[in-house]
Amino acid sequence: MNRRSGFTALLLFLSASILLAQSPGGHLVTARIKGLAGKTAYLASFYGQTSFTPRDTATADAEGKLVFDGAKELPGGLYMIVVDSKPVLQLVIGEQRFSIEADTVNVIESMKITGSNENELFYGYQKFLSKKYAEIGALQKKGATAAQIAAGQKEVEEYRKDFIAKNANTLTVKLFRAAEEPEIPEAPKLANGRPDSNFVFNYYRNHFFDGFDFSDGRLEYTPFLQSKIDRYMKELTVQTVDSLIPAADYVVNKAKANKDILRYTIWYITNQYEEQKKVLNTDGLFIHMAEKYWLSGIMPVSDTSTLTSMRDRVKILKPLLAGKTLPNVTLKDTLGHLQALHNVKAEYTITFFYDPECGHCRESAPALKKFYDKNKAKGVQVYAVAISKSEALWKKFIREFKLQSLINVYGPSAPVDYKNKYDVYSTPTVYVLDKDKKILARRLPVEDLEGYFNFLQQQKATRKPAPMKDAKASVKGK
Repeated sequence: MNRRSGFTALLLFLSASILLAQSPGGHLVTARIKGLAGKTAYLASFYGQTSFTPRDTATADAEGKLVFDGAKELPGGLYMIVVDSKPVLQLVIGEQRFSIEADTVNVIESMKITGSNENELFYGYQKFLSKKYAEIGALQKKGATAAQIAAGQKEVEEYRKDFIAKNANTLTVKLFRAAEEPEIPEAPKLANGRPDSNFVFNYYRNHFFDGFDFSDGRLEYTPFLQSKIDRYMKELTVQTVDSLIPAADYVVNKAKANKDILRYTIWYITNQYEEQKKVLNTDGLFIHMAEKYWLSGIMPVSDTSTLTSMRDRVKILKPLLAGKTLPNVTLKDTLGHLQALHNVKAEYTITFFYDPECGHCRESAPALKKFYDKNKAKGVQVYAVAISKSEALWKKFIREFKLQSLINVYGPSAPVDYKNKYDVYSTPTVYVLDKDKKILARRLPVEDLEGYFNFLQQQKATRKPAPMKDAKASVKGK
């Protein structure tokens, strides 16, 4: 180090020390990061896997120096320094006042920390792993033996175990453990002498949360809480309501160890299954979460309008869950004759609520006709309900898209509140019904009808009630 750079580092250290001494409360994080001169940076906490919450902002001087100084303490967790919407580096916020130096070219190797044991551990661990994995990679390139590679991997594992044992109560170790996968022992053998093929999955699922400390509210501000919930609910649980409800209750019960973790867990699971965003027929889990946790008061909510909206939503959805009979409606067709939904004789009835002036409805109409023409011989009928206020536009829509072979009825011919009775808050809204008019699927995109119908036919052929996990995946043949 030359005299000038040494003097600059000394000034940085002294200024950080003076600021630390002058700030009796709140937070003070100073950073000198090469490559950020003149840039505006945010000190932000993780909130979920990919989103973050800005907590403080600072503009770097000519030498890349940033000062994040605030009167309030920062919630503990895993943070980022973000520039131009991109994370530059991560920091563990345990201590509230510390300083760092780093170079954006290689943050881990260049990182220097003053005043934060958590970040010394966080980066010390990463430096060791980076070095050892580089050595193992070099050995592999040189054609090292399996024993040599295994020796390097063993050294890493021994270091990890020793690190965790010595620093068990630190936030840094809790972060590493939260990200860990369960270590699966050898599967026991069955009576026939073969390994139990179900053991690995069952053990993995049953021990999935072993390393996650639900009692530590700081883990809310990390990517690991959301990622753990996602993996457990969406990958380790069959996507049927009967499986999802006990899985959700299991996770929520673990989250009760901390009120902040509990709040996030209830909110996140409810949000993911509120409108079956990716998985068909999972509204029942949303209703369960709403009734058991939100409307019961377990989920703390200060905004009464939120609870009112949720109560209204449950009231609409509950009669429209898969397995329930879709409420009957009797409407006039183009000749003025009354056509009752429950009088439709068909193995499968598609109810198509639409608005003739809706752009998406116009896009869907050709696909609906194609699906009907292809499958009408297999017992499919379409009960198409136009909720427009214009009879002329309704009849024009039928002629334009050649839908005369469908059962076309005019919604306003009966005093029906389609939004509240059939959950038609957007158009088109599609239901798939069985011969008894029980709901098989709701709010299914028209373009997914073919894939879902093929799935139903396969189910019928094999006579096995397999769950429909993802309508879109089925369409693509995945």
